[in-house]
Amino acid sequence: MSGQWRAQFDAEVTFANGGGLRTDGFRLDIPGREIGDDELAALFVRHLGLLMVAEVRISGKTIIEEPHKGGRGVVGEASGGGRRLVELSHVITDGMVTLPGWPAPRIGDWLTLEASRANYAPGTEFQVARIDMIANTGTYLDTPAHRYAEGADLAGTPLDRLADLPGIVVRVPAGTRAIDRLLLAPYDVAGRAVLLHTGWDAHFGTDRYGAPEAPHLTGDGARSLVEAGAALVGIDSINIDDMSPAAAGERPAHSTLLAAGVPIVEHLTGLDALPPEGFRFTAAPPRVAGMGTFPVRAFAVLDA
Repeated sequence: MSGQWRAQFDAEVTFANGGGLRTDGFRLDIPGREIGDDELAALFVRHLGLLMVAEVRISGKTIIEEPHKGGRGVVGEASGGGRRLVELSHVITDGMVTLPGWPAPRIGDWLTLEASRANYAPGTEFQVARIDMIANTGTYLDTPAHRYAEGADLAGTPLDRLADLPGIVVRVPAGTRAIDRLLLAPYDVAGRAVLLHTGWDAHFGTDRYGAPEAPHLTGDGARSLVEAGAALVGIDSINIDDMSPAAAGERPAHSTLLAAGVPIVEHLTGLDALPPEGFRFTAAPPRVAGMGTFPVRAFAVLDA
Protein backbone atom coordinates (compact mmCIF):
# COMPACT_ATOMS: atom_id res chain seq x y z
CA MET A 1 0.00 0.00 0.00
CA SER A 2 1.57 3.29 -1.08
CA GLY A 3 1.74 6.29 1.23
CA GLN A 4 2.44 4.28 4.39
CA TRP A 5 5.81 4.60 6.03
CA ARG A 6 7.92 2.81 8.62
CA ALA A 7 11.11 3.90 10.32
CA GLN A 8 14.00 1.52 10.90
CA PHE A 9 16.45 2.63 13.57
CA ASP A 10 18.64 1.75 16.53
CA ALA A 11 17.55 3.00 19.96
CA GLU A 12 19.33 3.26 23.29
CA VAL A 13 16.99 3.81 26.25
CA THR A 14 17.96 5.06 29.70
CA PHE A 15 15.39 4.67 32.52
CA ALA A 16 14.84 7.24 35.27
CA ASN A 17 14.90 4.51 37.93
CA GLY A 18 18.11 2.91 36.63
CA GLY A 19 19.08 0.50 33.88
CA GLY A 20 18.68 0.70 30.13
CA LEU A 21 17.61 -1.03 26.94
CA ARG A 22 19.09 -1.22 23.44
CA THR A 23 17.43 -2.25 20.19
CA ASP A 24 19.00 -2.66 16.76
CA GLY A 25 17.14 -2.36 13.47
CA PHE A 26 13.77 -1.74 15.15
CA ARG A 27 10.89 -1.05 12.73
CA LEU A 28 7.95 1.16 13.65
CA ASP A 29 4.92 2.55 11.81
CA ILE A 30 5.11 6.34 11.44
CA PRO A 31 2.46 8.87 10.35
CA GLY A 32 4.41 10.30 7.40
CA ARG A 33 7.64 10.31 5.47
CA GLU A 34 9.26 13.01 7.61
CA ILE A 35 9.76 12.46 11.35
CA GLY A 36 12.20 13.95 13.84
CA ASP A 37 14.15 11.94 16.38
CA ASP A 38 12.16 13.34 19.32
CA GLU A 39 8.83 12.38 17.77
CA LEU A 40 10.15 8.97 16.80
CA ALA A 41 11.44 8.40 20.33
CA ALA A 42 8.00 9.24 21.77
CA LEU A 43 6.29 6.81 19.35
CA PHE A 44 8.82 4.11 20.25
CA VAL A 45 8.20 4.56 24.00
CA ARG A 46 4.42 4.50 23.46
CA HIS A 47 4.56 1.42 21.21
CA LEU A 48 6.52 -0.62 23.78
CA GLY A 49 4.61 0.77 26.78
CA LEU A 50 7.84 1.82 28.48
CA LEU A 51 7.47 3.70 31.76
CA MET A 52 9.91 5.97 33.58
CA VAL A 53 12.01 6.66 30.49
CA ALA A 54 14.64 9.37 31.04
CA GLU A 55 16.21 9.46 27.57
CA VAL A 56 16.04 7.78 24.17
CA ARG A 57 18.93 8.13 21.72
CA ILE A 58 18.03 7.37 18.12
CA SER A 59 20.68 6.42 15.54
CA GLY A 60 20.89 4.76 12.13
CA LYS A 61 17.41 5.97 11.13
CA THR A 62 16.07 5.13 7.69
CA ILE A 63 12.56 5.63 6.32
CA ILE A 64 10.90 2.82 4.37
CA GLU A 65 7.69 2.92 2.32
CA GLU A 66 5.91 -0.16 3.63
CA PRO A 67 2.35 -1.09 4.73
CA HIS A 68 1.62 -0.42 8.40
CA LYS A 69 1.67 -3.47 10.65
CA GLY A 70 -0.33 -1.87 13.45
CA GLY A 71 0.83 -1.12 16.99
CA ARG A 72 -0.39 -2.26 20.33
CA GLY A 73 -1.95 0.16 22.77
CA VAL A 74 -0.85 0.63 26.35
CA VAL A 75 -3.19 -1.26 28.64
CA GLY A 76 -3.83 0.12 32.10
CA GLU A 77 -5.03 -1.62 35.21
CA ALA A 78 -8.75 -1.95 35.78
CA SER A 79 -10.20 -0.64 38.99
CA GLY A 80 -11.84 -3.16 41.25
CA GLY A 81 -14.54 -3.17 43.89
CA GLY A 82 -17.72 -1.10 43.98
CA ARG A 83 -18.31 2.52 43.09
CA ARG A 84 -16.51 4.92 45.40
CA LEU A 85 -15.47 8.57 45.64
CA VAL A 86 -11.88 9.67 46.25
CA GLU A 87 -11.10 13.13 47.64
CA LEU A 88 -8.25 14.87 45.80
CA SER A 89 -8.33 18.34 47.40
CA HIS A 90 -6.59 19.92 50.37
CA VAL A 91 -8.90 21.19 53.12
CA ILE A 92 -9.04 25.00 53.32
CA THR A 93 -8.64 26.20 56.89
CA ASP A 94 -8.25 29.60 58.52
CA GLY A 95 -4.66 30.82 58.19
CA MET A 96 -3.43 27.93 56.02
CA VAL A 97 -0.49 28.48 53.65
CA THR A 98 -0.84 27.36 50.05
CA LEU A 99 1.89 29.42 48.39
CA PRO A 100 4.60 30.63 50.80
CA GLY A 101 4.51 34.41 51.10
CA TRP A 102 1.00 34.75 49.65
CA PRO A 103 -1.98 35.81 51.83
CA ALA A 104 -3.64 33.09 53.89
CA PRO A 105 -7.45 32.74 54.02
CA ARG A 106 -9.37 34.24 56.91
CA ILE A 107 -12.56 32.42 57.87
CA GLY A 108 -15.13 33.70 60.37
CA ASP A 109 -18.80 34.48 60.93
CA TRP A 110 -20.87 37.16 59.24
CA LEU A 111 -23.88 36.01 61.27
CA THR A 112 -23.52 33.73 64.28
CA LEU A 113 -26.12 31.21 65.41
CA GLU A 114 -26.66 33.23 68.57
CA ALA A 115 -27.11 36.56 66.77
CA SER A 116 -29.52 35.05 64.22
CA ARG A 117 -32.07 34.04 66.84
CA ALA A 118 -33.50 37.56 66.91
CA ASN A 119 -34.53 37.17 63.26
CA TYR A 120 -36.42 33.86 63.49
CA ALA A 121 -39.03 31.97 65.46
CA PRO A 122 -37.99 30.38 68.76
CA GLY A 123 -35.72 27.39 68.23
CA THR A 124 -34.75 28.47 64.69
CA GLU A 125 -31.21 29.71 64.06
CA PHE A 126 -28.66 29.93 61.22
CA GLN A 127 -24.96 30.56 60.82
CA VAL A 128 -23.63 32.51 57.83
CA ALA A 129 -19.85 32.39 57.45
CA ARG A 130 -17.55 34.59 55.43
CA ILE A 131 -14.12 33.96 53.95
CA ASP A 132 -11.50 36.41 52.77
CA MET A 133 -8.99 34.73 50.48
CA ILE A 134 -7.08 35.06 47.25
CA ALA A 135 -8.16 32.84 44.37
CA ASN A 136 -4.98 30.75 44.56
CA THR A 137 -5.90 28.98 47.79
CA GLY A 138 -5.89 25.24 48.45
CA THR A 139 -6.49 23.03 45.42
CA TYR A 140 -7.52 25.34 42.59
CA LEU A 141 -8.30 25.52 38.88
CA ASP A 142 -6.57 27.77 36.35
CA THR A 143 -8.60 28.80 33.29
CA PRO A 144 -7.20 30.58 30.20
CA ALA A 145 -8.09 33.99 31.72
CA HIS A 146 -5.48 33.35 34.42
CA ARG A 147 -2.77 33.75 31.76
CA TYR A 148 -4.41 35.58 28.86
CA ALA A 149 -6.52 38.75 29.00
CA GLU A 150 -8.92 37.50 26.32
CA GLY A 151 -9.05 33.90 27.59
CA ALA A 152 -12.14 32.15 28.95
CA ASP A 153 -12.74 32.82 32.65
CA LEU A 154 -14.42 30.65 35.28
CA ALA A 155 -17.87 31.43 33.88
CA GLY A 156 -16.77 30.89 30.30
CA THR A 157 -14.97 27.56 30.67
CA PRO A 158 -17.25 24.73 29.48
CA LEU A 159 -18.38 22.19 32.05
CA ASP A 160 -17.25 19.37 29.79
CA ARG A 161 -13.65 20.47 30.42
CA LEU A 162 -14.13 20.35 34.20
CA ALA A 163 -16.53 17.58 35.20
CA ASP A 164 -16.98 13.84 34.73
CA LEU A 165 -13.83 13.49 32.62
CA PRO A 166 -12.23 10.09 32.05
CA GLY A 167 -8.99 10.23 34.01
CA ILE A 168 -5.49 8.84 33.76
CA VAL A 169 -2.68 9.00 36.33
CA VAL A 170 0.93 9.49 35.26
CA ARG A 171 3.13 8.26 38.10
CA VAL A 172 6.44 10.11 38.17
CA PRO A 173 9.59 8.38 39.50
CA ALA A 174 10.69 9.64 42.92
CA GLY A 175 13.26 12.40 42.62
CA THR A 176 12.17 13.47 39.13
CA ARG A 177 12.04 17.25 38.73
CA ALA A 178 11.06 17.71 35.10
CA ILE A 179 8.16 15.77 33.57
CA ASP A 180 8.94 15.73 29.86
CA ARG A 181 7.56 14.30 26.64
CA LEU A 182 9.22 10.90 27.08
CA LEU A 183 7.71 10.31 30.51
CA LEU A 184 4.28 11.09 29.03
CA ALA A 185 4.71 9.18 25.77
CA PRO A 186 3.35 5.78 26.96
CA TYR A 187 -0.04 7.20 27.91
CA ASP A 188 -3.18 7.65 25.81
CA VAL A 189 -4.33 11.06 27.04
CA ALA A 190 -6.84 12.06 24.34
CA GLY A 191 -9.99 13.52 25.90
CA ARG A 192 -8.78 12.73 29.42
CA ALA A 193 -7.92 14.51 32.63
CA VAL A 194 -4.19 13.82 32.96
CA LEU A 195 -3.15 13.79 36.63
CA LEU A 196 0.58 14.01 37.32
CA HIS A 197 1.35 12.09 40.50
CA THR A 198 4.69 13.29 41.90
CA GLY A 199 4.10 12.70 45.63
CA TRP A 200 5.12 16.30 46.37
CA ASP A 201 1.80 16.89 48.18
CA ALA A 202 3.41 15.18 51.20
CA HIS A 203 5.19 18.52 51.80
CA PHE A 204 2.07 20.71 51.59
CA GLY A 205 1.97 23.29 54.39
CA THR A 206 5.73 23.07 55.04
CA ASP A 207 8.68 25.16 53.88
CA ARG A 208 9.79 22.21 51.76
CA TYR A 209 6.70 22.52 49.55
CA GLY A 210 8.02 25.65 47.87
CA ALA A 211 11.57 24.36 47.41
CA PRO A 212 13.25 24.96 44.01
CA GLU A 213 13.39 21.22 43.30
CA ALA A 214 9.58 20.84 43.31
CA PRO A 215 8.46 18.66 40.36
CA HIS A 216 6.98 20.38 37.31
CA LEU A 217 5.86 19.83 33.72
CA THR A 218 8.25 21.03 31.01
CA GLY A 219 7.15 23.18 28.11
CA ASP A 220 7.78 20.33 25.70
CA GLY A 221 5.79 18.01 27.93
CA ALA A 222 2.89 20.48 27.88
CA ARG A 223 3.08 20.69 24.08
CA SER A 224 2.93 16.90 23.83
CA LEU A 225 -0.24 16.84 25.97
CA VAL A 226 -1.89 19.51 23.83
CA GLU A 227 -0.90 17.69 20.63
CA ALA A 228 -2.33 14.44 22.01
CA GLY A 229 -5.66 16.06 22.93
CA ALA A 230 -5.59 16.12 26.75
CA ALA A 231 -8.77 17.71 28.17
CA LEU A 232 -7.34 18.87 31.52
CA VAL A 233 -4.00 18.56 33.31
CA GLY A 234 -3.49 18.39 37.08
CA ILE A 235 -0.49 18.05 39.36
CA ASP A 236 0.07 17.43 43.08
CA SER A 237 2.97 19.90 43.23
CA ILE A 238 3.17 23.59 44.10
CA ASN A 239 3.04 24.65 40.45
CA ILE A 240 2.76 22.97 37.08
CA ASP A 241 5.74 25.11 35.97
CA ASP A 242 9.31 25.30 37.22
CA MET A 243 9.42 27.94 39.99
CA SER A 244 13.16 27.77 40.62
CA PRO A 245 15.36 30.84 40.04
CA ALA A 246 16.79 29.11 36.97
CA ALA A 247 13.36 29.40 35.28
CA ALA A 248 13.70 33.20 35.34
CA GLY A 249 9.95 33.65 35.70
CA GLU A 250 9.05 31.81 32.50
CA ARG A 251 5.89 29.69 32.64
CA PRO A 252 5.86 27.54 29.46
CA ALA A 253 3.48 24.86 30.78
CA HIS A 254 0.84 27.40 31.82
CA SER A 255 1.29 29.33 28.59
CA THR A 256 1.00 26.28 26.34
CA LEU A 257 -1.90 24.55 28.08
CA LEU A 258 -4.03 27.63 28.70
CA ALA A 259 -3.46 28.96 25.17
CA ALA A 260 -4.97 25.69 23.95
CA GLY A 261 -7.94 25.98 26.33
CA VAL A 262 -6.72 23.13 28.57
CA PRO A 263 -7.58 23.89 32.24
CA ILE A 264 -4.97 23.23 34.93
CA VAL A 265 -5.54 21.97 38.48
CA GLU A 266 -2.70 22.60 40.92
CA HIS A 267 -2.09 21.39 44.50
CA LEU A 268 -3.91 18.09 44.10
CA THR A 269 -3.48 15.48 46.82
CA GLY A 270 -4.31 11.81 47.32
CA LEU A 271 -3.43 10.66 43.80
CA ASP A 272 -1.83 7.54 45.28
CA ALA A 273 -5.38 6.29 46.00
CA LEU A 274 -6.27 6.19 42.29
CA PRO A 275 -5.70 3.39 39.79
CA PRO A 276 -3.76 4.28 36.61
CA GLU A 277 -7.09 4.67 34.78
CA GLY A 278 -10.73 3.56 34.98
CA PHE A 279 -12.06 6.57 36.92
CA ARG A 280 -13.88 9.86 36.27
CA PHE A 281 -12.45 13.19 37.44
CA THR A 282 -14.19 16.43 38.43
CA ALA A 283 -12.74 19.79 39.49
CA ALA A 284 -15.47 22.40 38.95
CA PRO A 285 -15.34 25.90 40.52
CA PRO A 286 -18.19 28.42 40.91
CA ARG A 287 -19.21 30.32 37.75
CA VAL A 288 -17.57 33.63 38.66
CA ALA A 289 -17.27 36.14 35.82
CA GLY A 290 -14.00 38.04 35.57
CA MET A 291 -11.86 35.54 37.52
CA GLY A 292 -9.41 33.09 36.02
CA THR A 293 -8.64 30.97 39.08
CA PHE A 294 -10.63 29.58 42.01
CA PRO A 295 -10.50 26.73 44.56
CA VAL A 296 -12.22 23.48 43.62
CA ARG A 297 -13.30 20.32 45.39
CA ALA A 298 -11.50 17.88 43.13
CA PHE A 299 -12.57 14.25 43.31
CA ALA A 300 -12.60 10.99 41.37
CA VAL A 301 -15.36 8.44 40.92
CA LEU A 302 -14.25 4.82 40.66
CA ASP A 303 -16.60 2.23 39.24
CA ALA A 304 -16.34 -1.55 39.30
